[in-house]
Amino acid sequence: MPEGEIGIRVSKSGASKNSSVVGDLPPLDLENFKGEFSFDDFFKDLAADALPLFQDDNPKSSDNGQGTFPNGDLQENGVKGGGKLVGVPFVEAEALLPVCRDTRKELVELCYQVDARLETLKEDVEDYDVKHETKFIELEKGVERLFESFSRLDSRISGVGQTAARIGDHLQNADAQRQVASQTIDLIKYLMEFNASPGDLMELSSLFSDDARVAEAAAVAQKLRLIAEEGIGSLGAGMGQIKSSSNASPGLEVAVSNLQDYCNELENRLLSRFDVASQKRELSTMAECAKILSQFNRGMSAMHRYVASRPMFMDLEIMNMDARTVRGVDTVQGAPPNLMKGLSTLYKEIIETVRKEAATVAAVFPSPDAVMAILVQRVLEQRVVAVLDKLLPKPSLTNPPPMEEGGYQQYLRTLAGAYEKTQELAKELHGLGCGDLDVEGLAESLFSSHREDYPEIEQASLSQLFQHKIAELKSGVAQPADAAFLPATARANSRNGSMFAYATISVTVVGEFVHWNEEAVARCNLLTSQAAPLATNVRAVFLCLLDQVSLYTTEGLERAKDALNEAAQQRNLYSIGSTVSRRVAAAAATAAEAAAAAGERSVRGFMVAVQRATSNVALVQQHFVNTVARLLLPVDGAHAACCEEMATAMANAEGAALKGLQMCIDTIMAEVERLLAAEQKATDFKPSEDGNPPDHRPTNACTKVTAYLEHMLEAVYGALEGLNKQAFMTELGNRLYKALLVHWQRFTFSASGGLRLKRDVSEYAEFVRSFKAPAVDEKFELLGTLVNVFIVAPESLPTLVDGSLKQARAEAVRFIELREDYKSAKIASRFSSLAH
Repeated sequence: MPEGEIGIRVSKSGASKNSSVVGDLPPLDLENFKGEFSFDDFFKDLAADALPLFQDDNPKSSDNGQGTFPNGDLQENGVKGGGKLVGVPFVEAEALLPVCRDTRKELVELCYQVDARLETLKEDVEDYDVKHETKFIELEKGVERLFESFSRLDSRISGVGQTAARIGDHLQNADAQRQVASQTIDLIKYLMEFNASPGDLMELSSLFSDDARVAEAAAVAQKLRLIAEEGIGSLGAGMGQIKSSSNASPGLEVAVSNLQDYCNELENRLLSRFDVASQKRELSTMAECAKILSQFNRGMSAMHRYVASRPMFMDLEIMNMDARTVRGVDTVQGAPPNLMKGLSTLYKEIIETVRKEAATVAAVFPSPDAVMAILVQRVLEQRVVAVLDKLLPKPSLTNPPPMEEGGYQQYLRTLAGAYEKTQELAKELHGLGCGDLDVEGLAESLFSSHREDYPEIEQASLSQLFQHKIAELKSGVAQPADAAFLPATARANSRNGSMFAYATISVTVVGEFVHWNEEAVARCNLLTSQAAPLATNVRAVFLCLLDQVSLYTTEGLERAKDALNEAAQQRNLYSIGSTVSRRVAAAAATAAEAAAAAGERSVRGFMVAVQRATSNVALVQQHFVNTVARLLLPVDGAHAACCEEMATAMANAEGAALKGLQMCIDTIMAEVERLLAAEQKATDFKPSEDGNPPDHRPTNACTKVTAYLEHMLEAVYGALEGLNKQAFMTELGNRLYKALLVHWQRFTFSASGGLRLKRDVSEYAEFVRSFKAPAVDEKFELLGTLVNVFIVAPESLPTLVDGSLKQARAEAVRFIELREDYKSAKIASRFSSLAH
């Protein structure tokens, strides 16, 4: 056989051997395929008889890595060349082929068997499903029938229950009717006993005399009274039109009378037992009596008896102790803070006492809130009122209490403190449980008599405080804290007892006014609950402050004006003529300097007064915004009216201030004129021709005037601000301008003197720029141009006047006439047209 071909050798002996092998194979069974099945094991079992060599599971390999076939031929491990397997052919294949065919046939038969069994099983499952579905339908129908049976059973049970309930109700109603009938029979019997004879209570049933059955007797007696009274009422209504005959039988009047007597006797007996138990603190007995007594007039007699028997309402020592607690043991006339401390202590004791009583009331009475309402009302109306009457004796408006004893202010402070503390007490008592009692309203009603006259007393108090303060200032007893800033003359006079006549306005004093008013407004807010009366009271109180501040400020400004008038009179007193002796002139100059010093002090004093008046007005306005305005806003028109009244009240002070400021300007300008007249020399503007260089410094008069004005304006800047300052500085600048023009009209000017004058004008113009008044700056700028008429040559005057001085032609002509060369240079003839 050529190399590379696979050949199969079949021998006869092999064929016969294979047929015998096939015949010996065991038949296949389905059981062989159950469980875990391995094809390798199955094939090995088939080939084991046909190929005995396959029974060796691990054939050995040759050393050169080549395998051997079962017939002993070699087998190549690798594949070479074209990929064909190279080796000896599998000659036993013919022996295995019949085995595989037979096995395949058996396997096919087994598949047929499996299919047949599966088909049978499928038919069995379908039959089972049909039977199961049929059975399930039958079960559903049975369950439905069972539910229907249960529903019928439930309906029967419900019907039986309702029937039983109706029977029970009928039985209960029947029993109740039986009991009512029995009770009615008993009540009729008892009523007949009470209606037997007037005033006879000895033949009554044992029920009404047995102490162990007092509660039952009380209930029966109340029912009998109700029946008898209703019977009399219905009988009277039915027989109102029928006249009774003389032999008519008596009705139920006897029963009513006897029942009333019995109820009174029983109630008194129970109250006596209640009192005894109360003294022994037997709460159970008290509770039993209170429960029975609640059937008599809702137990009000027991409630009032219990409240009235409390030691705080009966013990005189406790009442006296209340007054000592409030005023203090060692204090005859306590101050309001001490009084409020004592009142707080007393109210705490009252709260603790009422709290203990509340525990007893809750344990004894069936209606504790009603008892607590009576108790709290009694506490407020008796114990608290007694304390308030001693604490708050109402003052008279016609005969005010003296300030040494606190005046109206002490009464008002005590009233406000007591009102506030009493309201706190009312809240605490309400928290202990008082039912529907309006405790806070009741506490507020305790002060109704005090609140009626409160607005008038508040205003009287403010007036009294103001008058007392003014009296102290007049006497010099109470100097304000800012008195150290007064002028020396005022301080000296204050030591002589006339401080009020000379003292300037005090911010501290007005601060006291505002403090009094704040306190009064706070009291108004506390004691007045409604918005409209509150706004009225607050407005009246604030108007008191406006009147006080207006009066005090106006009088202060008037006093400062008086000082200015005195300084003016002093200046006029020492005015002298020009033809006097040197000695008289020297004395007059000394007196004039003294008058100037007095004028300076008066101006500074008035500026201080204006400054403090402004501060005082600011205090009032701040008080109005922070405290008063919000209380006026709820009432239409109240806020606007109060603002208008505030402006009106300050108008007088403003008028006095304006007049005083004008007088200050007069005083300042008087001193300026005195300095100009005393210090200005004729040689300043007409120096001698001695060959010395011209003096370019300001004149001595100019230096002293500007220095004086700068010194005085320090006080002005500190006192005035805003539009007031601007108006004052403008007026002062205009007056200075006019004074300088008048002053220079007295002198004759040379060319060099004109230069000296121009230097003064420049100095004045530079100084008035600090006034920050544009109108004044324009005038002094024009003045700087005007003095050029002394400097330019005569022939240039017409051009100057017709040019830059066209708006000041009249002043220019008057100044030209003051030139030294006015006549020699024949300026009048050259410039005659300007003069006309």
